[in-house]
Amino acid sequence: MLELFSEDWIHLLKDLWNASEDVSGKLAKINFCATISCGFKNEESPRCLFVVKNGVATYAGVYHGETVDWDMRADRENWEQWAKKPLGLTAMGIAVATGKLQFKQGDFKRMLINPSMTGPFIKSFALMSHM
Repeated sequence: MLELFSEDWIHLLKDLWNASEDVSGKLAKINFCATISCGFKNEESPRCLFVVKNGVATYAGVYHGETVDWDMRADRENWEQWAKKPLGLTAMGIAVATGKLQFKQGDFKRMLINPSMTGPFIKSFALMSHM
């Protein structure tokens, strides 16, 4: 397994994202565009950055202070657990409700009530299990 949030890790995630019809294909249909970051709860800044334009990941790399639309944080142990056993919709809701998964930026509730975003979001977490 690649080091979580490393340059190699985020580049592989970008490739997997773009190869997934269930993620990039479905998000392309709704012209989804966002700058997404991920990292650890106990750190001030996220670790990695992911730019999506019309469903397609166009950039992936280390975070350098960019403005983001979505910033997801969790403890290392939780990220590693989710990479082995991806979250489903119910488990993700529980992770957010209990604070295991935090959104420092972005509207998780808005995403959950929009089925065209919910499915691809859940499936994007599953991509980590292929790394």
